[in-house]
Amino acid sequence: MRKRQVVLRRASPEEPSRSSSTASSRMVRGVRYSECQKNHAAAVGGYAVDGCREFMASNGEEGTVAALTCAACGCHRSFHRRETEVVCDCDSPPSTGN
Repeated sequence: MRKRQVVLRRASPEEPSRSSSTASSRMVRGVRYSECQKNHAAAVGGYAVDGCREFMASNGEEGTVAALTCAACGCHRSFHRRETEVVCDCDSPPSTGN
């Protein structure tokens, strides 16, 4: 029986990108961008975000500047929180640490 485990966590810039592929397990990484964190009131010394909950790419070819702009709030993708998804398809049951 194959088990599938999904772990969501924030990506840290100092963590090297890893992907492991062995006979018993396979790990796949995916990245998704969630809520916008752009401070729209920074110029006046305040703090206000627009409430955009998820990055949605604008209508643009992949690899162009238009594809890096959010269709919902108009901000660049770098203002959205980056989350890394790690998916592990394991043949063996997870160890219990005993």
